[in-house]
Amino acid sequence: MCATCGCSEDGDGVRVTGPGAVPHEHEHDHEHGHGHGHGHRQGHGHGHGHGHGDEQTGRTVALEQDVLAKNDLLAERNRGWLGGRNTLAVNVMSSPGSGKTTLLERTIAELGAEHTVSVVEGDQETRYDADRIRAAGARAVQVNTGAGCHLDAAMLARALTALDPAPGSLVFVENVGNLVCPALFDLGEGQRAVVMSVTEGDRKPLKYPHMFRTADLVLLNKIDLLPHVDFDVDRFLRDARSVNPAVEVLRVSATRGDGMAAWYGWLSARLPRTGAGQEQPATAT
Repeated sequence: MCATCGCSEDGDGVRVTGPGAVPHEHEHDHEHGHGHGHGHRQGHGHGHGHGHGDEQTGRTVALEQDVLAKNDLLAERNRGWLGGRNTLAVNVMSSPGSGKTTLLERTIAELGAEHTVSVVEGDQETRYDADRIRAAGARAVQVNTGAGCHLDAAMLARALTALDPAPGSLVFVENVGNLVCPALFDLGEGQRAVVMSVTEGDRKPLKYPHMFRTADLVLLNKIDLLPHVDFDVDRFLRDARSVNPAVEVLRVSATRGDGMAAWYGWLSARLPRTGAGQEQPATAT
């Protein structure tokens, strides 16, 4: 087991399926000894030894540092590969049930005529969400993490190889539903968006500060339900900006369409100009 987040390291494996993917299991090539220190986004490390003594603590910290250094190196290589293709990758994170797949379905349907869109879907099991994305009109690769609670840079490298996104396109990475671990692993993405549903309560920024601290954008979703739930929008905005003063917040309803034009504008403003770079994505070794 991972020392801090509980990810499996017992050979459950990671499956990458979709266009260009070989549909078989890939064993984890990282040791899952991470302590959720994030070299690119966070700059902190968990050096606690969980009562195993100084010697064990030292070994754990060293292993965590090695794993995180490897992840961050692969993330930078992913970032360079995406940059060489002038491709914007947006890491979309949230709790389960926040509506991020519905948000992407609508985005593909309404933005797909203007931009080429493809999706990396992260879930522990099933291909349900990838099937939904394909039905909406975009190419998708499914990454099943087994017992793993987040995507990492090596997984994204494999997925990008299979997906082979077009130069100048937009790639969404729908991370595993989790407000803790995905925030702490750099994938090499260009932007990070957190989808937060009003049905989850307004205290999430203070309860899960790392997620909101690393976000470039927060999408407050399901605003059509505000009359029916106990959610203080002003408190939520105040808390989110107390954790991350620079974060942008957009209020949307993925089902009804409210605020989606602002989301599309945010994306379009960050898409680079099309280029012809053809570098290879990072190889997970």
